[in-house]
Amino acid sequence: MTTATLSSPAAAAAPAVPLKQDATVIGLIGLAHASSHFGHLILPLLFPVFMKEFGLNYSQLGLLMTAFFVVSGVGQACAGFVVDRFGARPLMFMALSLFVVACVTASFVTGYAGLMLVAVLAGLGNSTFHPVDFTILNQRVSTPRLGYAFSAHGLSGNLGWALAPVFFAGLGAIIGWRQTYLAAAGLFVVVMGVLLTQRQYLHTTVARKVAPVAGGPQAEHDMAFMKLPVVWWCFGFFLLSTMTLAVVQSYAVSILKAMHGVSFEAATYTISSYMLCGAVGMFIGGFVAAKSQHSDRVVAWAMAVGAALLALCGTGWLGATGTMVVLAITGFAVGIGGPSRDMMIKKATPKGATGRVYGLVYSGLDTGFAISPLVFGVFMDRGWYGATLVGAGFVLLLSVGAALGVGRRTVK
Repeated sequence: MTTATLSSPAAAAAPAVPLKQDATVIGLIGLAHASSHFGHLILPLLFPVFMKEFGLNYSQLGLLMTAFFVVSGVGQACAGFVVDRFGARPLMFMALSLFVVACVTASFVTGYAGLMLVAVLAGLGNSTFHPVDFTILNQRVSTPRLGYAFSAHGLSGNLGWALAPVFFAGLGAIIGWRQTYLAAAGLFVVVMGVLLTQRQYLHTTVARKVAPVAGGPQAEHDMAFMKLPVVWWCFGFFLLSTMTLAVVQSYAVSILKAMHGVSFEAATYTISSYMLCGAVGMFIGGFVAAKSQHSDRVVAWAMAVGAALLALCGTGWLGATGTMVVLAITGFAVGIGGPSRDMMIKKATPKGATGRVYGLVYSGLDTGFAISPLVFGVFMDRGWYGATLVGAGFVLLLSVGAALGVGRRTVK
């Protein structure tokens, strides 16, 4: 068995959907996705404060993020089943509520145990967003506009990442870090309020099981999708490509300082440029995804170019300025493939299993974030800075094979 075709119950021919309706759904899901990416950073942005306030070290702080991604990854795989059984909308509001509770809890923490509780709560909140978001997009957005929807989804996530440092640094300097956490809780409440007022656009239908007729074909078990090789190829793609992203986010600043003597500020701006270029790439990639019939090939080319650019940065031949510029361009190359990546997963998803498949596949993202520091942290500790970038490029190149493997196992 290979796989089925498009997953949405609305995939059959249907009357044209008004642009305004599609745009509203895309905008609401983008708002929710931005809030989840904002939630990724509610702990790491305050690490320097926690070290000073509670006397913590880097290993203890790193364990907080490991807890976050382990809980998020396991929860994400499980959330997909809940989405398919009960619908996406209830889990969206539960996730936002968990982020509110996490932020309020963070404002009162007095030590490491409290921070670990915040990590677990935030990880649970983060776990539902991908199966929820993609179930709603696949059901509520018309097929011709899905490429643009996936583009907006990825772009909104990057914007959420970009907002968090400004929010915590700006407000923290004025009202203090504890009050800033309360303000962040208020921000999540506002987002939840907007989504509640527009909740009719977020409704999804649930595929009802029909009792099998005696002597007829038996209904597939809920776990049957896990027998499909294509699902695990998708999981592998996310794991590998995310390991590379984790290297850039976690170590690029230290690598630039060590290899080229770049200042902390300039190195940080390079990472910001990487994310900004990635957002521009996702925007353009939405048009590519909407027109292309071979999503896997688009993804493969984008990741291959990104891998080559990362390896080039790792050689040290480009010098300080050249490395910073090329590293930022790498974000653009990888971003181009983002919407096609989501379209690739959609095409590989059996009908009626959208939440389950996206939940399992996107748990590969959390797994990649959890594994990457264990692998490349060893490189960094030994001073293999260039090799870290080359290694990240190699891992991204492996994801090319995974993307093509998905394409070969997907029914066209």
